[in-house]
Amino acid sequence: MGKVTGFMEYTRELPQRRHPAERVNDWFEIYHEFPEDKVRRQGARCMDCGVPFCHTGCPVNNIIPDWNDLVYRGRWKEAIRVLHSTNNFPEFTGRICPAPCEAACVLGINEPPVTIKQIEKIIVERGWEEGYIRPEPPALRTGKRVAIVGSGPAGLAAAQQLCRAGHWVTVFEKNDRIGGLLRYGIPNFKMEKHVLDRRLEQMRAEGVEFLPNSHVGVSVPVEDLRRDFDAILLAGGSEQPRDLKVPGRELKGIHFAMEFLPQQNRRCEGDAVPAESAILATGKKVVIIGGGDTGADCLGTSHRQKAAAVHQFELLPRPPEQRAPQTPWPLWPMQLRTESSHEEGGTREWSVSTTKFTGDEHGKVKQLHALRVGPAPKFEPIPGTDFTLEADLVLLAMGFLGPVKNGMIEQLGVKLDQRGNVATDENHMSSVPGVFAAGDMRRGQSLVVWAISEGRKAARGIDQYLMGESKLP
Repeated sequence: MGKVTGFMEYTRELPQRRHPAERVNDWFEIYHEFPEDKVRRQGARCMDCGVPFCHTGCPVNNIIPDWNDLVYRGRWKEAIRVLHSTNNFPEFTGRICPAPCEAACVLGINEPPVTIKQIEKIIVERGWEEGYIRPEPPALRTGKRVAIVGSGPAGLAAAQQLCRAGHWVTVFEKNDRIGGLLRYGIPNFKMEKHVLDRRLEQMRAEGVEFLPNSHVGVSVPVEDLRRDFDAILLAGGSEQPRDLKVPGRELKGIHFAMEFLPQQNRRCEGDAVPAESAILATGKKVVIIGGGDTGADCLGTSHRQKAAAVHQFELLPRPPEQRAPQTPWPLWPMQLRTESSHEEGGTREWSVSTTKFTGDEHGKVKQLHALRVGPAPKFEPIPGTDFTLEADLVLLAMGFLGPVKNGMIEQLGVKLDQRGNVATDENHMSSVPGVFAAGDMRRGQSLVVWAISEGRKAARGIDQYLMGESKLP
Protein backbone atom coordinates (compact mmCIF):
# COMPACT_ATOMS: atom_id res chain seq x y z
CA MET A 1 0.00 0.00 0.00
CA GLY A 2 1.12 3.56 -0.48
CA LYS A 3 4.64 3.80 -1.89
CA VAL A 4 6.38 0.44 -1.71
CA THR A 5 9.60 1.93 -0.33
CA GLY A 6 7.95 4.87 1.47
CA PHE A 7 8.53 3.52 4.97
CA MET A 8 12.28 3.40 4.22
CA GLU A 9 12.43 6.85 2.60
CA TYR A 10 10.31 8.98 4.94
CA THR A 11 10.33 9.50 8.68
CA ARG A 12 7.30 9.97 10.91
CA GLU A 13 6.26 13.61 11.04
CA LEU A 14 3.38 15.35 12.80
CA PRO A 15 2.12 18.94 12.66
CA GLN A 16 3.79 21.30 15.09
CA ARG A 17 1.98 22.33 18.24
CA ARG A 18 1.61 26.03 18.91
CA HIS A 19 4.08 27.26 21.51
CA PRO A 20 2.84 26.68 25.07
CA ALA A 21 3.29 30.35 25.98
CA GLU A 22 0.88 31.24 23.17
CA ARG A 23 -1.73 28.52 23.46
CA VAL A 24 -2.32 28.82 27.22
CA ASN A 25 -3.79 32.26 26.50
CA ASP A 26 -6.68 30.95 24.40
CA TRP A 27 -9.03 27.98 24.03
CA PHE A 28 -8.31 27.13 20.40
CA GLU A 29 -6.93 23.81 19.17
CA ILE A 30 -3.21 23.54 19.61
CA TYR A 31 -1.92 22.29 16.23
CA HIS A 32 -0.63 24.25 13.23
CA GLU A 33 -1.75 23.32 9.73
CA PHE A 34 0.01 20.39 8.02
CA PRO A 35 0.88 20.85 4.31
CA GLU A 36 -0.67 18.41 1.83
CA ASP A 37 2.67 17.19 0.49
CA LYS A 38 3.70 16.16 3.99
CA VAL A 39 0.40 14.36 4.59
CA ARG A 40 0.83 12.40 1.37
CA ARG A 41 4.36 11.40 2.37
CA GLN A 42 3.02 10.12 5.67
CA GLY A 43 0.47 8.06 3.77
CA ALA A 44 3.32 6.66 1.70
CA ARG A 45 4.90 5.22 4.86
CA CYS A 46 2.08 2.64 5.14
CA MET A 47 3.65 -0.73 4.34
CA ASP A 48 2.34 -3.56 2.21
CA CYS A 49 2.56 -5.58 5.43
CA GLY A 50 0.33 -8.48 4.40
CA VAL A 51 -1.58 -8.65 7.69
CA PRO A 52 -2.58 -5.12 8.73
CA PHE A 53 -2.69 -5.38 12.51
CA CYS A 54 -3.88 -1.77 12.64
CA HIS A 55 -7.32 -3.18 11.78
CA THR A 56 -7.41 -5.20 14.98
CA GLY A 57 -6.02 -2.32 17.04
CA CYS A 58 -8.90 -0.10 15.90
CA PRO A 59 -12.26 -0.72 17.64
CA VAL A 60 -14.21 0.44 14.56
CA ASN A 61 -11.97 -1.67 12.27
CA ASN A 62 -10.99 1.24 10.04
CA ILE A 63 -9.68 0.13 6.64
CA ILE A 64 -6.47 2.02 7.28
CA PRO A 65 -4.09 0.80 4.54
CA ASP A 66 -6.67 1.59 1.85
CA TRP A 67 -7.16 5.21 2.80
CA ASN A 68 -3.44 5.69 3.43
CA ASP A 69 -2.85 4.59 -0.16
CA LEU A 70 -5.59 6.90 -1.44
CA VAL A 71 -4.09 9.86 0.45
CA TYR A 72 -0.65 9.12 -1.01
CA ARG A 73 -2.24 9.21 -4.49
CA GLY A 74 -4.24 12.38 -3.76
CA ARG A 75 -7.62 10.65 -4.16
CA TRP A 76 -9.36 12.48 -1.32
CA LYS A 77 -12.97 11.85 -2.28
CA GLU A 78 -12.42 8.10 -2.32
CA ALA A 79 -10.44 8.32 0.92
CA ILE A 80 -13.33 9.95 2.81
CA ARG A 81 -15.74 7.36 1.44
CA VAL A 82 -13.57 4.51 2.71
CA LEU A 83 -13.03 6.26 6.04
CA HIS A 84 -16.75 6.87 6.55
CA SER A 85 -17.56 3.25 5.73
CA THR A 86 -16.43 2.25 9.24
CA ASN A 87 -16.41 5.50 11.25
CA ASN A 88 -19.25 8.02 11.39
CA PHE A 89 -17.15 10.71 13.07
CA PRO A 90 -13.45 10.60 12.11
CA GLU A 91 -13.14 14.29 13.03
CA PHE A 92 -13.69 13.24 16.67
CA THR A 93 -11.35 10.26 16.70
CA GLY A 94 -8.75 12.15 14.65
CA ARG A 95 -8.53 14.65 17.50
CA ILE A 96 -9.15 12.84 20.80
CA CYS A 97 -8.53 9.12 20.23
CA PRO A 98 -5.23 7.84 21.72
CA ALA A 99 -4.73 5.83 18.50
CA PRO A 100 -4.56 2.14 19.47
CA CYS A 101 -4.25 1.56 15.71
CA GLU A 102 -0.78 3.14 15.78
CA ALA A 103 0.23 0.93 18.71
CA ALA A 104 -0.64 -2.09 16.51
CA CYS A 105 1.06 -0.75 13.34
CA VAL A 106 3.49 -3.34 11.89
CA LEU A 107 6.01 -0.63 11.08
CA GLY A 108 5.91 0.26 14.78
CA ILE A 109 7.68 -2.97 15.71
CA ASN A 110 11.05 -1.36 15.08
CA GLU A 111 10.34 2.09 13.62
CA PRO A 112 8.00 5.00 14.51
CA PRO A 113 4.51 3.90 13.39
CA VAL A 114 2.48 5.44 10.59
CA THR A 115 0.71 8.67 11.60
CA ILE A 116 -2.71 7.05 11.21
CA LYS A 117 -4.61 9.40 13.52
CA GLN A 118 -3.32 12.56 11.85
CA ILE A 119 -4.04 11.26 8.35
CA GLU A 120 -7.58 10.37 9.47
CA LYS A 121 -8.16 13.90 10.74
CA ILE A 122 -6.86 15.50 7.56
CA ILE A 123 -8.97 13.25 5.31
CA VAL A 124 -12.20 14.27 7.04
CA GLU A 125 -11.25 17.95 7.18
CA ARG A 126 -10.51 17.81 3.46
CA GLY A 127 -13.89 16.17 2.99
CA TRP A 128 -15.67 19.06 4.72
CA GLU A 129 -13.64 21.69 2.82
CA GLU A 130 -14.31 20.14 -0.59
CA GLY A 131 -18.00 19.55 0.09
CA TYR A 132 -17.72 15.77 -0.11
CA ILE A 133 -19.60 15.39 3.19
CA ARG A 134 -23.29 16.03 2.72
CA PRO A 135 -26.52 14.89 4.38
CA GLU A 136 -27.50 11.35 3.37
CA PRO A 137 -31.21 11.01 4.19
CA PRO A 138 -32.82 7.62 3.50
CA ALA A 139 -34.80 7.09 0.31
CA LEU A 140 -37.57 5.32 2.22
CA ARG A 141 -38.88 5.43 5.80
CA THR A 142 -39.81 2.29 7.71
CA GLY A 143 -42.29 3.99 10.02
CA LYS A 144 -40.44 2.63 13.06
CA ARG A 145 -39.48 5.04 15.84
CA VAL A 146 -36.33 4.75 17.97
CA ALA A 147 -35.53 6.75 21.11
CA ILE A 148 -31.87 7.27 21.96
CA VAL A 149 -31.04 8.44 25.47
CA GLY A 150 -27.74 10.31 25.50
CA SER A 151 -26.07 12.37 22.77
CA GLY A 152 -22.43 11.41 23.26
CA PRO A 153 -20.49 9.58 20.52
CA ALA A 154 -22.29 6.24 21.08
CA GLY A 155 -25.75 7.79 20.87
CA LEU A 156 -24.85 9.95 17.88
CA ALA A 157 -23.29 7.07 15.93
CA ALA A 158 -26.35 4.89 16.54
CA ALA A 159 -28.68 7.77 15.62
CA GLN A 160 -27.00 8.38 12.29
CA GLN A 161 -26.92 4.69 11.37
CA LEU A 162 -30.55 4.10 12.31
CA CYS A 163 -31.76 7.23 10.55
CA ARG A 164 -29.97 6.22 7.36
CA ALA A 165 -31.61 2.78 7.67
CA GLY A 166 -34.96 4.57 7.39
CA HIS A 167 -36.13 4.74 11.00
CA TRP A 168 -37.38 7.89 12.71
CA VAL A 169 -34.84 8.69 15.42
CA THR A 170 -35.21 11.01 18.41
CA VAL A 171 -32.21 11.74 20.65
CA PHE A 172 -32.95 12.80 24.24
CA GLU A 173 -30.25 14.79 26.06
CA LYS A 174 -30.51 16.00 29.66
CA ASN A 175 -28.19 18.99 29.09
CA ASP A 176 -29.09 22.20 27.30
CA ARG A 177 -26.92 21.37 24.29
CA ILE A 178 -26.35 18.20 22.29
CA GLY A 179 -23.04 16.34 22.41
CA GLY A 180 -22.62 14.65 25.79
CA LEU A 181 -18.95 14.55 26.84
CA LEU A 182 -17.95 15.86 23.41
CA ARG A 183 -19.74 19.07 24.36
CA TYR A 184 -19.25 19.30 28.13
CA GLY A 185 -16.24 17.12 28.88
CA ILE A 186 -13.60 17.50 26.16
CA PRO A 187 -11.87 20.91 26.47
CA ASN A 188 -12.01 23.22 23.47
CA PHE A 189 -8.23 23.17 23.10
CA LYS A 190 -8.56 19.48 22.20
CA MET A 191 -11.69 19.85 20.05
CA GLU A 192 -13.39 23.11 19.20
CA LYS A 193 -17.16 22.76 19.26
CA HIS A 194 -17.83 23.91 15.71
CA VAL A 195 -16.42 20.50 14.76
CA LEU A 196 -19.34 18.92 16.61
CA ASP A 197 -21.92 21.45 15.45
CA ARG A 198 -21.36 20.89 11.74
CA ARG A 199 -21.89 17.13 12.17
CA LEU A 200 -25.09 17.74 14.13
CA GLU A 201 -26.35 19.95 11.30
CA GLN A 202 -25.74 17.09 8.86
CA MET A 203 -27.69 14.71 11.10
CA ARG A 204 -30.60 17.14 11.46
CA ALA A 205 -30.75 17.43 7.67
CA GLU A 206 -30.88 13.64 7.49
CA GLY A 207 -33.91 13.59 9.77
CA VAL A 208 -32.58 13.01 13.29
CA GLU A 209 -34.57 14.89 15.94
CA PHE A 210 -32.65 16.25 18.94
CA LEU A 211 -34.37 17.09 22.22
CA PRO A 212 -32.07 18.87 24.71
CA ASN A 213 -33.20 19.62 28.28
CA SER A 214 -34.88 16.20 28.28
CA HIS A 215 -33.75 14.14 31.27
CA VAL A 216 -35.25 10.68 30.80
CA GLY A 217 -36.35 9.26 34.11
CA VAL A 218 -36.59 12.75 35.63
CA SER A 219 -38.29 15.36 33.41
CA VAL A 220 -39.26 12.80 30.74
CA PRO A 221 -41.09 9.73 32.10
CA VAL A 222 -39.70 6.38 31.02
CA GLU A 223 -43.28 5.27 30.37
CA ASP A 224 -43.57 7.86 27.59
CA LEU A 225 -40.65 6.33 25.72
CA ARG A 226 -41.98 2.80 26.17
CA ARG A 227 -45.34 3.93 24.80
CA ASP A 228 -44.23 6.13 21.91
CA PHE A 229 -41.21 4.29 20.50
CA ASP A 230 -40.61 0.86 19.00
CA ALA A 231 -37.11 0.59 20.51
CA ILE A 232 -34.99 2.46 23.06
CA LEU A 233 -31.21 2.76 23.17
CA LEU A 234 -29.53 3.66 26.46
CA ALA A 235 -26.34 5.58 25.67
CA GLY A 236 -26.06 7.78 28.73
CA GLY A 237 -22.43 7.11 29.54
CA SER A 238 -20.56 6.18 32.72
CA GLU A 239 -21.21 9.20 34.92
CA GLN A 240 -20.70 7.89 38.46
CA PRO A 241 -17.27 9.29 39.46
CA ARG A 242 -14.87 7.41 41.71
CA ASP A 243 -14.65 9.29 44.99
CA LEU A 244 -11.72 9.66 47.41
CA LYS A 245 -13.03 8.72 50.84
CA VAL A 246 -10.46 10.20 53.19
CA PRO A 247 -10.80 12.59 56.15
CA GLY A 248 -11.51 16.14 55.04
CA ARG A 249 -13.21 15.18 51.78
CA GLU A 250 -16.19 17.35 52.77
CA LEU A 251 -14.14 20.57 52.73
CA LYS A 252 -15.02 23.30 50.25
CA GLY A 253 -12.76 23.46 47.21
CA ILE A 254 -12.64 19.69 46.53
CA HIS A 255 -14.51 18.82 43.35
CA PHE A 256 -14.88 16.05 40.80
CA ALA A 257 -13.25 16.76 37.45
CA MET A 258 -16.63 16.60 35.77
CA GLU A 259 -17.88 19.43 37.95
CA PHE A 260 -14.91 21.56 36.88
CA LEU A 261 -14.48 20.86 33.15
CA PRO A 262 -18.08 21.44 31.95
CA GLN A 263 -18.14 24.90 33.50
CA GLN A 264 -15.27 26.03 31.31
CA ASN A 265 -16.90 24.53 28.24
CA ARG A 266 -19.99 26.57 29.07
CA ARG A 267 -17.91 29.73 29.35
CA CYS A 268 -16.43 28.97 25.92
CA GLU A 269 -20.01 28.66 24.61
CA GLY A 270 -20.68 32.18 25.94
CA ASP A 271 -22.68 31.15 29.00
CA ALA A 272 -22.39 32.94 32.33
CA VAL A 273 -21.55 30.64 35.25
CA PRO A 274 -23.03 32.00 38.52
CA ALA A 275 -20.30 33.25 40.84
CA GLU A 276 -21.59 31.27 43.82
CA SER A 277 -21.18 27.96 41.97
CA ALA A 278 -18.12 28.81 39.86
CA ILE A 279 -15.09 26.51 40.14
CA LEU A 280 -12.01 28.38 38.92
CA ALA A 281 -8.29 27.69 39.17
CA THR A 282 -7.37 31.35 38.73
CA GLY A 283 -4.64 32.35 41.20
CA LYS A 284 -5.02 29.09 43.14
CA LYS A 285 -2.72 26.25 44.12
CA VAL A 286 -4.33 23.34 42.33
CA VAL A 287 -3.87 19.63 42.97
CA ILE A 288 -5.21 17.11 40.45
CA ILE A 289 -5.59 13.55 41.73
CA GLY A 290 -5.51 11.15 38.79
CA GLY A 291 -2.96 10.80 36.01
CA GLY A 292 -5.17 9.86 33.05
CA ASP A 293 -6.72 11.83 30.19
CA THR A 294 -9.28 13.54 32.43
CA GLY A 295 -6.51 14.66 34.76
CA ALA A 296 -4.57 16.05 31.79
CA ASP A 297 -7.69 17.93 30.67
CA CYS A 298 -7.95 19.47 34.14
CA LEU A 299 -4.26 20.40 33.92
CA GLY A 300 -4.60 22.19 30.57
CA THR A 301 -7.73 23.96 31.76
CA SER A 302 -6.00 25.09 34.97
CA HIS A 303 -3.12 26.52 32.95
CA ARG A 304 -5.53 28.54 30.81
CA GLN A 305 -7.37 29.79 33.88
CA LYS A 306 -3.98 31.02 35.20
CA ALA A 307 -3.53 28.84 38.27
CA ALA A 308 -0.73 29.89 40.61
CA ALA A 309 0.66 26.32 40.68
CA VAL A 310 -0.54 22.88 39.61
CA HIS A 311 0.44 19.42 40.88
CA GLN A 312 -0.86 16.21 39.32
CA PHE A 313 -0.62 13.01 41.38
CA GLU A 314 -0.98 9.41 40.19
CA LEU A 315 -1.24 6.38 42.47
CA LEU A 316 0.48 4.01 40.04
CA PRO A 317 4.27 3.97 39.50
CA ARG A 318 5.84 6.03 36.72
CA PRO A 319 5.59 4.05 33.45
CA PRO A 320 8.75 3.30 31.44
CA GLU A 321 9.81 5.67 28.67
CA GLN A 322 9.50 2.90 26.07
CA ARG A 323 7.00 0.05 25.63
CA ALA A 324 7.00 -2.17 28.73
CA PRO A 325 7.93 -5.84 28.16
CA GLN A 326 4.59 -6.88 29.68
CA THR A 327 2.73 -5.20 26.78
CA PRO A 328 4.52 -6.37 23.61
CA TRP A 329 3.44 -5.37 20.12
CA PRO A 330 0.63 -5.30 18.97
CA LEU A 331 -0.90 -4.72 22.44
CA TRP A 332 -1.63 -1.23 23.74
CA PRO A 333 1.71 -0.35 25.34
CA MET A 334 2.27 0.53 28.96
CA GLN A 335 4.63 3.49 28.64
CA LEU A 336 4.98 7.12 29.68
CA ARG A 337 2.79 9.50 27.68
CA THR A 338 3.24 13.24 27.70
CA GLU A 339 0.12 15.15 26.73
CA SER A 340 0.14 18.70 25.41
CA SER A 341 -1.06 19.89 28.84
CA HIS A 342 2.09 18.48 30.47
CA GLU A 343 4.24 20.53 28.09
CA GLU A 344 2.56 23.67 29.39
CA GLY A 345 3.76 23.36 32.98
CA GLY A 346 2.86 21.90 36.33
CA THR A 347 4.46 19.19 38.46
CA ARG A 348 3.66 15.57 37.73
CA GLU A 349 4.31 12.85 40.31
CA TRP A 350 3.68 9.11 40.59
CA SER A 351 3.21 6.59 43.43
CA VAL A 352 1.44 9.18 45.60
CA SER A 353 -1.50 8.31 47.87
CA THR A 354 -3.58 11.03 49.51
CA THR A 355 -4.33 10.31 53.19
CA LYS A 356 -6.39 13.36 54.22
CA PHE A 357 -7.26 17.00 53.65
CA THR A 358 -7.19 19.80 56.19
CA GLY A 359 -8.77 23.24 55.95
CA ASP A 360 -9.20 26.63 57.56
CA GLU A 361 -11.79 27.93 60.01
CA HIS A 362 -14.20 28.61 57.11
CA GLY A 363 -14.21 24.97 56.01
CA LYS A 364 -12.11 25.56 52.90
CA VAL A 365 -9.39 23.11 51.91
CA LYS A 366 -5.86 24.37 52.60
CA GLN A 367 -3.59 21.32 52.71
CA LEU A 368 -3.35 17.92 51.12
CA HIS A 369 -1.58 15.23 53.13
CA ALA A 370 -0.03 12.32 51.26
CA LEU A 371 2.72 9.71 51.21
CA ARG A 372 4.65 7.60 48.73
CA VAL A 373 3.53 4.03 48.07
CA GLY A 374 4.86 0.86 46.53
CA PRO A 375 3.58 -0.78 43.33
CA ALA A 376 0.17 -2.30 42.65
CA PRO A 377 -1.76 -4.17 43.79
CA LYS A 378 -0.91 -3.53 47.44
CA PHE A 379 0.28 0.11 47.23
CA GLU A 380 2.02 -0.34 50.57
CA PRO A 381 2.98 2.95 52.27
CA ILE A 382 6.70 3.72 52.28
CA PRO A 383 7.73 4.76 55.83
CA GLY A 384 9.06 8.28 56.23
CA THR A 385 7.65 9.60 52.94
CA ASP A 386 4.75 11.61 54.39
CA PHE A 387 4.41 15.14 53.05
CA THR A 388 1.96 18.07 53.09
CA LEU A 389 1.15 20.31 50.14
CA GLU A 390 -0.77 23.60 50.16
CA ALA A 391 -3.92 23.41 48.06
CA ASP A 392 -6.76 25.85 47.37
CA LEU A 393 -8.47 23.66 44.76
CA VAL A 394 -8.43 19.85 44.54
CA LEU A 395 -9.78 18.10 41.43
CA LEU A 396 -10.62 14.40 41.59
CA ALA A 397 -9.99 12.72 38.22
CA MET A 398 -9.82 9.08 39.23
CA GLY A 399 -12.17 7.53 36.70
CA PHE A 400 -15.78 6.41 36.75
CA LEU A 401 -17.65 3.50 38.31
CA GLY A 402 -20.49 3.04 35.84
CA PRO A 403 -23.83 4.62 34.96
CA VAL A 404 -26.00 6.45 37.45
CA LYS A 405 -28.51 3.85 38.65
CA ASN A 406 -31.31 5.94 40.16
CA GLY A 407 -33.83 7.25 37.70
CA MET A 408 -34.00 5.75 34.23
CA ILE A 409 -32.14 2.48 34.85
CA GLU A 410 -34.08 1.67 38.00
CA GLN A 411 -37.39 2.56 36.36
CA LEU A 412 -36.72 0.39 33.32
CA GLY A 413 -35.69 -2.54 35.49
CA VAL A 414 -32.85 -3.66 33.22
CA LYS A 415 -30.38 -6.16 34.64
CA LEU A 416 -26.83 -5.05 35.43
CA ASP A 417 -23.59 -6.98 35.05
CA GLN A 418 -21.03 -7.60 37.79
CA ARG A 419 -19.46 -4.19 37.19
CA GLY A 420 -22.76 -2.33 37.51
CA ASN A 421 -23.15 -1.64 33.78
CA VAL A 422 -26.26 -2.50 31.75
CA ALA A 423 -26.06 -6.18 30.78
CA THR A 424 -26.89 -7.02 27.15
CA ASP A 425 -26.87 -9.92 24.72
CA GLU A 426 -24.75 -10.13 21.55
CA ASN A 427 -27.16 -7.75 19.78
CA HIS A 428 -26.84 -5.14 22.55
CA MET A 429 -30.37 -5.79 23.83
CA SER A 430 -30.88 -5.61 27.58
CA SER A 431 -32.98 -7.94 29.74
CA VAL A 432 -36.01 -5.82 28.78
CA PRO A 433 -37.17 -6.58 25.22
CA GLY A 434 -36.81 -3.59 22.93
CA VAL A 435 -34.43 -1.77 25.26
CA PHE A 436 -30.80 -1.71 24.11
CA ALA A 437 -27.57 -0.26 25.53
CA ALA A 438 -24.28 0.95 24.06
CA GLY A 439 -21.12 2.83 24.93
CA ASP A 440 -19.84 3.46 28.44
CA MET A 441 -23.25 2.63 29.92
CA ARG A 442 -22.78 -0.93 28.64
CA ARG A 443 -19.03 -1.57 28.69
CA GLY A 444 -17.78 0.93 31.26
CA GLN A 445 -15.55 3.98 30.96
CA SER A 446 -13.66 3.83 27.69
CA LEU A 447 -12.50 5.68 24.56
CA VAL A 448 -14.48 7.75 22.06
CA VAL A 449 -13.61 5.23 19.33
CA TRP A 450 -15.09 2.42 21.42
CA ALA A 451 -18.24 4.50 21.91
CA ILE A 452 -18.63 4.96 18.15
CA SER A 453 -18.07 1.23 17.61
CA GLU A 454 -20.66 0.42 20.29
CA GLY A 455 -23.21 2.79 18.76
CA ARG A 456 -22.81 1.25 15.31
CA LYS A 457 -23.17 -2.30 16.63
CA ALA A 458 -26.21 -1.38 18.71
CA ALA A 459 -27.79 0.26 15.65
CA ARG A 460 -27.44 -2.98 13.74
CA GLY A 461 -29.01 -4.91 16.63
CA ILE A 462 -31.94 -2.49 16.81
CA ASP A 463 -32.46 -2.55 13.04
CA GLN A 464 -32.52 -6.35 13.09
CA TYR A 465 -34.95 -6.34 16.02
CA LEU A 466 -37.30 -3.96 14.23
CA MET A 467 -37.10 -5.37 10.71
CA GLY A 468 -36.08 -9.03 11.15
CA GLU A 469 -32.84 -8.40 9.28
CA SER A 470 -30.28 -5.63 8.88
CA LYS A 471 -28.04 -4.37 6.10
CA LEU A 472 -26.18 -2.04 8.46
CA PRO A 473 -22.46 -2.85 8.82
